Amino acid sequence: MTPVELSRTVLRAVRCAVDDGELSVTVPERAVVTEPGPGGCGDYATNIALQLARPAGQPPRRVAEILRPRLVGADGIRDVVVTGPGFLNISLDAQTDLVGDLVREIRTRGAAYGHGDALAGQVIALRVPYEVRAEVVADAVVRIVATQGGRATVEHGEPVNLRPVPAPEDPAPLGLDAAQWALLHPAPHDRPRITADHLVQRESNPLFRVRYAHARIRSLSRNAARLGFTAEPGPVALGETRMPAAAQINMPGGAHIDMSAGAQINTGIDGVKSHTGAAPVHTDADDNPDAHRPDADAAVTAPTPRPDTDNPHPPTPHSTADILRPLLAPLADHPRILAVAATHRAPDRLARHLVTVADAVLAFLPCVLPRGEEKPSAAHRARLALAEAAGTVLAGGLSLLGIDAPEHL
Repeated sequence: MTPVELSRTVLRAVRCAVDDGELSVTVPERAVVTEPGPGGCGDYATNIALQLARPAGQPPRRVAEILRPRLVGADGIRDVVVTGPGFLNISLDAQTDLVGDLVREIRTRGAAYGHGDALAGQVIALRVPYEVRAEVVADAVVRIVATQGGRATVEHGEPVNLRPVPAPEDPAPLGLDAAQWALLHPAPHDRPRITADHLVQRESNPLFRVRYAHARIRSLSRNAARLGFTAEPGPVALGETRMPAAAQINMPGGAHIDMSAGAQINTGIDGVKSHTGAAPVHTDADDNPDAHRPDADAAVTAPTPRPDTDNPHPPTPHSTADILRPLLAPLADHPRILAVAATHRAPDRLARHLVTVADAVLAFLPCVLPRGEEKPSAAHRARLALAEAAGTVLAGGLSLLGIDAPEHL
């Protein structure tokens, strides 16, 4: 069951409660499902009860209790727990292949994954000033609105209804991709920075991380083909993965991403950081499949942990959920992000979402290919399929922003 299917299931439960006379509300167009927050449990959570409480004239927790039995009886749902003021925490059946279902949907829809009908039939007139940032933002909004079935037109004249803070100087010297990012990544009310920071190939540059993540995924696909296997959606069996006390991915320009247990990667979103957790693996961005053997140079350096008596920082176990959740959540949330970006004429939301996806997939990539003399298995094919699904989201998002998604970097 994909998050989209689960959202429809939640809406059906609301509709049944309305038909049975237990709720007197208008059934919303969508129900947002996300990973459970602090104090939550299960695979997904939804705040639909809090959303409906006021129009229903009932406390949120009472609304949640009305919806709970209708969700428990739905196909693919094992249990539903009400927490906090009225959050519905949903546990799916054990046999439900969360990863496989999501990956299959992304592979089936390709670049159209996340496209919907939130603005179907609507024509949105964008009136912008004669200013470079306003023009670039409007151009991106036209493409994003089209993903939701709408059509946007751009004209100049008063009253202006799209006026982001102007760029302090001409961004053209940055080149097309960096200039687009410099103007689109900041929120409309923030002044964009037109500096060479957008060109450096370092972890501190969010544009580089997004494009680098896509290039590494494409490299993994090529290396996997040379090792004799291709991507195939299915359960991603990671088991209990142990991270060494120190591991890092070396990046161009001398920077590196710390992959050690409990390490953090700057997401570039309002100072928020995401935790990483992944097993080390020898990988190489230059398409050398032999780099996945112990005797080859590797782009990932990970000292072999010594016995616990000699190692003050022993390896930390990470479950499959610990490793996958930071990646699955933003991939599943991509359709909602596109709808919000289109509705609010906010390409910056899409840009920051791509940074989140990139940081999550960079933490996952060391788990994809076989290690040492390990033979490719169904799990490796499933991991590669998940990585490629993330690459599809990154490429599609960059395209909507007018930025190239490189095959090599």
